[in-house]
Amino acid sequence: EKKKKPRQSTPAPRRIFQERQRITSLPLYFQGYLSVRRSRCQEFRVYWTELRGTMLFFYDDKKAPTYSQKLDISALTSATNVCPDESGSARFILMLPTGELELKLSVPPDESLLPEQLRRMHEVLAKEKHRRNILNNCSSTALDRKSPPSSTQTPLPACFYAVSRQEAIEMLEKNPSHGNLILRPGSDSKNYAITVLHKLDAPHLKHYKVVSKGTSYLIDLDRQVTLPSLQDVVNYFVTQTRGNLKPYVIPTSACTGSAPHTQGALQAELLLFPNQD
Repeated sequence: EKKKKPRQSTPAPRRIFQERQRITSLPLYFQGYLSVRRSRCQEFRVYWTELRGTMLFFYDDKKAPTYSQKLDISALTSATNVCPDESGSARFILMLPTGELELKLSVPPDESLLPEQLRRMHEVLAKEKHRRNILNNCSSTALDRKSPPSSTQTPLPACFYAVSRQEAIEMLEKNPSHGNLILRPGSDSKNYAITVLHKLDAPHLKHYKVVSKGTSYLIDLDRQVTLPSLQDVVNYFVTQTRGNLKPYVIPTSACTGSAPHTQGALQAELLLFPNQD
């Protein structure tokens, strides 16, 4: 009797997400299958693709923890939407300094961007624009202070949103299950602020100023606290309240098993990216 080969266990979705996050150190905005070719004479090849920051990461398999190729689209000069093919797949061409890249993805004919999807799309565009501005500012500071290059590579915490004070309040009140702590830009656009919604006897809102001091961050409390990163700032609030404060994070497919954003939204996101500088 032949012995059955032991089945190889596949990593859990959460573990895959965590490993990709560790490797890329960039926020995940959209993901889905993309057909890619670099030349008109080539055949399309299908990849599971993630848009993180301004990078496209291509995976040979949806469950692969490491990417096989990556593409920086921050230098994108244009993105042209071309006529759908016979299968109805959306196609567009990215023009980069290194050449042309043609992408194809399947979009159901009845799919349209709902108001919530449009809001989310513009939200992540604003978030990415702010992240890039911060990195540029940090790079300038690092050059002035001769800081190590690694100091500019720290991603913004997942609970950061490029929203106003009022928008942060509305987000916390509307979706308390997502968390009760939001990191956002400060009113002067140079520093940051923490907005929290305590729910004790009654809802109680508080705002804390977070001042950028070179490569550190100072929390404006009765006893000022200085921390090395924005993630440490968020962690400080969580630990000091013994977990009563939780970062506001919108669930993604890696944690919930459902797609975080539609293919139509992915297409729109790629077409809008050239306008962000």
